[in-house]
Amino acid sequence: MVAMPHPTPHARPAVTRDDVARRAGVSPAVVSYVVNGGPRPVSAATEAKVRQAVKALGYRPNSAARALALGSSEMLAMIVPDAINPFYASLARAVENAAAERGFTLLLADSQDSLRTERRLIKNFAARRVDGLFLSSVLFEPDLMDLEQADIPVVLLNHPADVVLKGGVGGRGANAVGVDFQEGGRLAVEHLIGHGHERIGLVMGGNADSELDAREVGWQQGIRDAGLTPGPIIRVPFTRQGGYRAGQELLARTERPTAVFVCSDQQSAGLLCALHEGGLRLPEDMAVFSFDGAPESEYTWPRLSTVAQPLKDLAQGALDALLNPKPGPENNTKIFPAELILRASCGCH
Repeated sequence: MVAMPHPTPHARPAVTRDDVARRAGVSPAVVSYVVNGGPRPVSAATEAKVRQAVKALGYRPNSAARALALGSSEMLAMIVPDAINPFYASLARAVENAAAERGFTLLLADSQDSLRTERRLIKNFAARRVDGLFLSSVLFEPDLMDLEQADIPVVLLNHPADVVLKGGVGGRGANAVGVDFQEGGRLAVEHLIGHGHERIGLVMGGNADSELDAREVGWQQGIRDAGLTPGPIIRVPFTRQGGYRAGQELLARTERPTAVFVCSDQQSAGLLCALHEGGLRLPEDMAVFSFDGAPESEYTWPRLSTVAQPLKDLAQGALDALLNPKPGPENNTKIFPAELILRASCGCH
């Protein structure tokens, strides 16, 4: 006996916006206003009816069709080099909040300090046709060709002012938002000198293209302006582990600097741990001035003096540069001034 195949069940037709409208007793436009949060207001009673109908019918909006109709995915993307770094986590939240205020969803990706991963992520976001990309690159001059070919605008976020203002990335104009890293480094050194320090070291991270970081240039300028001899430079990754290693190297020196400028709060957290373990009193035996203004800088011991980056201003400036660029061939660049947050680690009270 030949077994008869089981009849194939008919696929259930997809629930449409019109189905929801009929069940709720409203127009399809009103369903759209409720589901998409506008653009027109809907009374609380009508909204409740629509949402009940959506739940009862299991309606799922077709985001692809909506994107096609609007000519926009209503999605922005952001690539950071270290998503678990408190500074980048706080910056991403600020950008996400600013994007949400303008009706956009933010997709966040972590390049994990890898140039190869960064390039792969850029290609992926270009293929997904996001409406724009915020890039905190591991390079001073990243390759943006995939985004240019897809006609997707990009803003370099938290980017050094000197690279941006000299004409852009790879010889092209680039939209960028950042802080004056060089001036921030100079001001930190100037403040430490004001506390009487004459031998000031530097803890510096690296970058994928081995360019001189503007914070290091600022450190050099501050020492040169005061006619002092530079202290030691210790190059370690922009991580807590890197800072801890820098602290161990400082402890091993017979002639230690009396103060150190550290180029990220993450490094500073590790550095403080190593110096405490080595029995140093802070800031009496060694003063520390940091950079970033991440939330954890207020909760170290001693609390970190730091060059703070204005997160909300950076986020709003990045959204403006991406969504409302200035007309003309000039790049849309916004560089915010550095701000010193003075706490106990430098000797302030």
